[in-house]
Amino acid sequence: MRYAMRCISITGRIAGVFATCAVSLGSAHACIVFVPPRFEDVTYADVVLIGRIDNYRIIRDEAFRKRMLASPNLPDKERKFYSDPKTGLMSDYARFDMKVEKMMVGKAKGTLSITWDNSTFSEPDAMKPGRYLVALRRAGSATPALRGPSATILASPDPKSLTLLQAPCSSAFIYPAESDEARTIQRILSVHDK
Repeated sequence: MRYAMRCISITGRIAGVFATCAVSLGSAHACIVFVPPRFEDVTYADVVLIGRIDNYRIIRDEAFRKRMLASPNLPDKERKFYSDPKTGLMSDYARFDMKVEKMMVGKAKGTLSITWDNSTFSEPDAMKPGRYLVALRRAGSATPALRGPSATILASPDPKSLTLLQAPCSSAFIYPAESDEARTIQRILSVHDK
């Protein structure tokens, strides 16, 4: 995992960042407790498919970094932090393409551009090649309920793209296609369709 930083920002009329930002090595958490996924949450998905991931990359929030570094009163420690290319921010996200092989919910074909705006846990730096089952949602669609005692939920970084379904404080719906988790999700969908 990348070095990660989690901080809560206020949007709208209030510009700025709370002074309490957590900085840690390894994976950073905006949740106090990780909660195992509830596979039934797949029913919130607009699209569920199996396909192959390509062109996976982390999109860094350079605008936020520049705003922070432009502050003349930024302490040296924080200036170093925001200047470090290994530092991950909560507003960073992953983007990847997915070649559709099998549709289970919704309609899609060809290659989709997908975002993973996982604000509660860091996204991985890379994804292993292979086939994955993913559950996706559109910006503005209903989301699963909060699963832990705290979470930070950011707006979708690209409202025109589908994003991975994820309950706050739980893992995202992205599993190797031959995994037990993927088989469980497929069973739930087959029962739900009846």
